[in-house]
Amino acid sequence: TLSRSIVPALPGVVFLSGGQGEESASHHLNEMNKLEKIAKPWNLTFSYGRALQSSCLKAWLGKEENVEAAQKALLTRSKANGLANLGKYEGGSGEDESLYVANYAY
Repeated sequence: TLSRSIVPALPGVVFLSGGQGEESASHHLNEMNKLEKIAKPWNLTFSYGRALQSSCLKAWLGKEENVEAAQKALLTRSKANGLANLGKYEGGSGEDESLYVANYAY
């Protein structure tokens, strides 16, 4: 378990969203943060990359006239993930298609 392998002094544990869809990533973060019967001296979160940006980029499409829609999409995902970080996300604000890219290289 994390409690046995990570020192309490560590401020946070960040997982990669690993190609999860936006909605799945938010739900998984929410479930981790809802856990109450274990010690969690650190913040638990995801490194969201694609799971935060996907709907924003789809809304924007690189076009000036879509900037407002893209900003709205980013705000929606940010609010969802903020609630999930508190264990209070109820779902329904994002797409859930897989964002996995085979053989992706950073």
